[in-house]
Amino acid sequence: MAGGRCLRCLSPACLFLAVAVALLAMPGLAAARTRRYTFNVTMATVTRLCVTKSVPTVNGRFPGPKIVVREGDRLVVQVHNNINNNVTFHWHGVRQLRSAWADGPSYITQCPIRPGQSYAYDFRVVGQRGTLWWHAHFSWLRATLYGPLVILPPRGVPYPFSPKPDREVPLMLGEWFNADPEAVIKQALKTGGGPNVSDAYTFNGLPGPTYNACAAADTFRLRVQPGRTYMLRIVNAALNDELFFAVANHTLTVVGADASYVKPFAANTLVISPGQTMDVLLTAAAANPSSPAAYAIAVAPYTNTVGTFDNTTAVAALEYAPQSTAALGSLPLPVLPLYNDTGFVANFSANFRSLASARYPARVPRSVDRRFFFAVGLGADPCQSRVNGTCQGPNGTRFAASMNNVSFAMPRSTSLLQAHYQRRYSGVLTANFPAAPPVPFNYTGTPPNNTFVMHGTRVVPLGYNTTVEVVLQDTSILGAESHPLHLHGYDFFVVGTGFGNYDAANDTAKYNLVDPVQRNTVSVPTAGWVAIRFVADNPGVWIMHCHLDVHLSWGLAMAWLVNDGPLPNQKLPPPPSNIPKC
Repeated sequence: MAGGRCLRCLSPACLFLAVAVALLAMPGLAAARTRRYTFNVTMATVTRLCVTKSVPTVNGRFPGPKIVVREGDRLVVQVHNNINNNVTFHWHGVRQLRSAWADGPSYITQCPIRPGQSYAYDFRVVGQRGTLWWHAHFSWLRATLYGPLVILPPRGVPYPFSPKPDREVPLMLGEWFNADPEAVIKQALKTGGGPNVSDAYTFNGLPGPTYNACAAADTFRLRVQPGRTYMLRIVNAALNDELFFAVANHTLTVVGADASYVKPFAANTLVISPGQTMDVLLTAAAANPSSPAAYAIAVAPYTNTVGTFDNTTAVAALEYAPQSTAALGSLPLPVLPLYNDTGFVANFSANFRSLASARYPARVPRSVDRRFFFAVGLGADPCQSRVNGTCQGPNGTRFAASMNNVSFAMPRSTSLLQAHYQRRYSGVLTANFPAAPPVPFNYTGTPPNNTFVMHGTRVVPLGYNTTVEVVLQDTSILGAESHPLHLHGYDFFVVGTGFGNYDAANDTAKYNLVDPVQRNTVSVPTAGWVAIRFVADNPGVWIMHCHLDVHLSWGLAMAWLVNDGPLPNQKLPPPPSNIPKC
């Protein structure tokens, strides 16, 4: 190498040595490996709240198995569908760089896996570390088909925070329905009204003692040692509820969100939206014989929803070893905010900042090629616009949801990605999703007289490497409420947020372009707005949708169609040979 001697060193041995040296210089790449999992989707008998029923599971487990990879690894998950429903799986938050065929949303990147069929999801985890999760992405099957996806840093690369946790614990927050969730949404879509709400919230599938005598036996218990630090890898897997989370008499330190590190900050109570993840440090108190042996971990809903919601509190137990287990009824309880405390949520959300360090820079776009303004919220369909149903929505209408007054219509004959790859758009999609509301109005004020929405499968085409800014504006058409929006295939930077109607002349000047938080799911504030930026550097078709599943069922979604770049490594590869057919 010195003096140019390696210029003539072209033997296989020399080339091997050069490659080995390069790999050793990049520990994440050198240690990368292929990790394989098998998902057998089967029905299993589960009892909660004194109700026994058969539910879809992965490998007979509810919640499903934990997937563990390291940054840079290749992940292959072989799925065998042994239930009577179609199914797909989404690896929530994984960027899927040039692996859009593995993203998983039904009819967007693939046709569903039919009963008796199989499909292998094959992708690499690049440039991410922390907690993500996987879940079904067909109808409401994710009510029980979900589990954690833990991305460890490369070997030898430490966490950028301290203290180093003594133990890491995935904590999936979910919802339990005594009824079949598929029947719940089917009935709602038939009547045009709101769906029946869940019967309990859960910690790793367990509701805890606040519901009934049966539930007391189904309590998640986290045993800790005095003085040790635990990292809770928290995921909100609930179908339709944002959640407050707290541990009585304990302060939590947030160190990560959506598989990105954040500047650590302390909080007594968290708020986490469906789809979001948080990595949180909890340090157990030093041994003290006079202290309680256990404390309550509690979750309760945050909502300003139109209609009913599951207004219950679920409890798990934080138990100090070696003391004996305390009676659940005597656990000290944390004080959670009121269910509609929007001010608390705004203050908590303002704490999130990227590390913006030399190793973990915040590569937020400083200039923007294309700007979009999306009005997000609920609307209605006139009664006569649907057949084979009734009209139990507001004022004799049927509930709908939209962005820029377009309610997303899911294709059925093919997936959008397949249509894009084959350049066969006719009858499948149109590339005319509006960049702004067709008719501007006072978004957070008096609703317009006409609340009806349009329907269509309309996308926004983007050139490769386009820098994008989207302002997501909540609307009060049928009541202002928070909407957790998830973007597939990308992380984005949250550069600004506020209440009321977005004012470009004044609000843009307040953007944080230094250390904005990087996320894949963000809640549009109740009667407010949030601005995000990303670079369209991942070719494919990517859905952006509300992660309240009832709103997705009503059409609160759109899709970005990102075209290929000029170079070979900037193009969408062909679909796998075994991809399911519609």
